[in-house]
Amino acid sequence: MDFITLASERYSVRSFSDKSIEQESVSKILAAARVAPTACNFQPQRILVIDSEESLAKLKNCTKWYFDCKLAMLVCYNKDECWTRRYDNTQSGVVDASIVATHMMLAAAEIGIGSTWVMSYDPVVMRKEFELPENIVDVALLVMGYPSADAQPNERHYQFKDIEETVSFNKF
Repeated sequence: MDFITLASERYSVRSFSDKSIEQESVSKILAAARVAPTACNFQPQRILVIDSEESLAKLKNCTKWYFDCKLAMLVCYNKDECWTRRYDNTQSGVVDASIVATHMMLAAAEIGIGSTWVMSYDPVVMRKEFELPENIVDVALLVMGYPSADAQPNERHYQFKDIEETVSFNKF
């Protein structure tokens, strides 16, 4: 499948089947994360794989938007390992982790695994439940699984603004 087709057909899955994700598929998703570009290739990403019954129970304390997934991945970055822009001291961690998360979602879609980027979770509870060290900053919670038979894209999935509304050449 070509990239535009993959990117267009991938959607946020909010209804998963009971089928567990095989370790080989998890490894493919993590391989995509590993090769994702990061600023200066510092690779500050840290990924917490949440797949045990105990960990998934902890996840339920952090968000109601877990959609009964069999697997979740918390994409974070190590703030001590980020590239920093010298002009204003902005760190690349959020951007790096976001690129990693996007690679993971597209890799999952390519092998038939659905995902949703959940931003609605309590970061304080997440930090406590999963004992995140102080230098680790959470960015994206990806819930994953095989789509259920009735899974379908949100009605807005195929609605796009005209490109002229989102792209400018040479000045705004």
